[in-house]
Amino acid sequence: MTIKPANTHKEPQNATQRPLRATVGDRKDVAEGVRTAVRSDPRRGDGRYPVAWLHIVAPPGAVPTATSKCLCGRNRRAVGKARVLALITDHEAHRDICPLRNPQEGRAA
Repeated sequence: MTIKPANTHKEPQNATQRPLRATVGDRKDVAEGVRTAVRSDPRRGDGRYPVAWLHIVAPPGAVPTATSKCLCGRNRRAVGKARVLALITDHEAHRDICPLRNPQEGRAA
């Protein structure tokens, strides 16, 4: 008795395509006469954005590290408790001298 393998090879078929819809005018799923509320973009901020970052890692029983970065190009790193504390102080002082936070234009030279 011979067993024929199942025919797993099918003839190629053309994909069915939907008819194109017109994209001009009002949407068809919105009822006529119904107002749609246009909300302001909830992601829009109040004009503020981060300029400088201070990242401190101090796991228990390990040596602490810190990184201070600013969009003005400042990038400092410290390892060890004393140096991390000094970098924190330096990062806070950088707020007053950063050209992005305190533009020099218009100030007396």
